[in-house]
Amino acid sequence: MKLVSFQKRQLDISRNTVPDDGAMTTPAHYHELYEIYFLLEGSCDYFIGSRTYHLTAGDLVLIPEGVIHNTVYHSTGHSRLLINCASRYVPASARPKGYIYRNAALTEKLRELLEAAEAEYNAADRFSEEAVSCHIRLLFFLLARNPNQYDAAGTENGAVSRAAAWLQLHFTEDVTLPELAEIAAVSPEHLSRLFRKETGFGFREYRSLLRLQRAEQLLKQRTGASVAEIAAECGFSDSNYFSVAFKKVYGLSPKHVQR
Repeated sequence: MKLVSFQKRQLDISRNTVPDDGAMTTPAHYHELYEIYFLLEGSCDYFIGSRTYHLTAGDLVLIPEGVIHNTVYHSTGHSRLLINCASRYVPASARPKGYIYRNAALTEKLRELLEAAEAEYNAADRFSEEAVSCHIRLLFFLLARNPNQYDAAGTENGAVSRAAAWLQLHFTEDVTLPELAEIAAVSPEHLSRLFRKETGFGFREYRSLLRLQRAEQLLKQRTGASVAEIAAECGFSDSNYFSVAFKKVYGLSPKHVQR
């Protein structure tokens, strides 16, 4: 579960195609960069923040910096175009409020803009970066001028959403599965199965990532604080375990982040 929170690149564009050969789950993660995800073919479930969204071809996903997310692809082959970019590529006046954009009338136009940005990125000449920036900005202005026809009200599973939302606020607490299930108003067994099915990972993994995310922020802010102090504040009772978990996820030791 390697995050890209420390990546130095300000822009990355990639295309990925997976054949119809069974389910696949991407690790839960977050970025320092803004994510633009366009599903070209197939379908998937996208967990963002505390909710799971079912996507079909033509859907656009827009994830701000620092928001935890992952993707669960089921037995359907899929193809997607992914852009990770620094905030300067996204016009502040046209930043969307929601995560999912769906408007059938604009699907082809969205595809054209994204593939034009991809082509410029791959051209890699002295004009490419500015040209890519223009295409990305045009994308956001297009979204701002055209209403999102996606109804997000019916996308969440109530139990999973309640559990994830509670964990976001109480991630330092050592809540047990039965206690969390009571909060979500379902049985522990049902919550365990449902949480993994909807998100692609268990609630403890999600809580750990929330803790590590907060620890990363504090390590950057408090360069004079001890690792043990920050670990305890974020819910880790064992600072050695925290250091191992942190390095496994970020590829760097907590001390390295403080430098």
